[in-house]
Amino acid sequence: MDATLLAFTLLAAGLVALPGADFAVVVRGALASRRAGLACAFGIAAGLLLHTVLAVAGVAAVLATLPTLFRALQLVGAAYVLYLGIQALNSLRRPRSDSSGETVTSPGLTAASALRQGFLTNALNPKASITFLSILPQFVPDQGSALPRTLLLATIVVVLALLWFPLVALLVDRLGRFLRRPRAARAVEAATGIALTALGLGLLIAPLAA
Repeated sequence: MDATLLAFTLLAAGLVALPGADFAVVVRGALASRRAGLACAFGIAAGLLLHTVLAVAGVAAVLATLPTLFRALQLVGAAYVLYLGIQALNSLRRPRSDSSGETVTSPGLTAASALRQGFLTNALNPKASITFLSILPQFVPDQGSALPRTLLLATIVVVLALLWFPLVALLVDRLGRFLRRPRAARAVEAATGIALTALGLGLLIAPLAA
């Protein structure tokens, strides 16, 4: 691996692992079940794949030159993150244990819905496309065909996501016996709900204030 490729890999790893809506959604999904957490993780990786494809295709450049469209997509993505946060906070009203005191996992989050949540959370964030568009060219050599190198860089991003987010889901599931206890589960659900709500509000305010 050459120095440029290594530098990009380290930078991409930092961006993928940076805590945000993706991380919070995976944690919430993994609390429901291992399958839901992994499905959510794969959904996020699919969203990143979409963004890298868009960046390679140049669609992200179109978004960058059309502020109104970009802002509209920002608002849609922010509204979805805010919806997930409110949904998480509303789930605190549900009972967390049965009469015997055993933990009851969050109902209604199937693998399909978790996959959809993960994909939409990432895919509806147009900033990801712009980020890739601004970063990828910095690591593409001026000489020769840029497409193979760009595809390689895009593949690295997706592979990192496929490693990181399933790892987060498995770690949360590993700690599930503790995290799914009624009191701990409510605390984690509240924390993820507050985080997603704050992120959604921040994403909504940013384009409106611009």
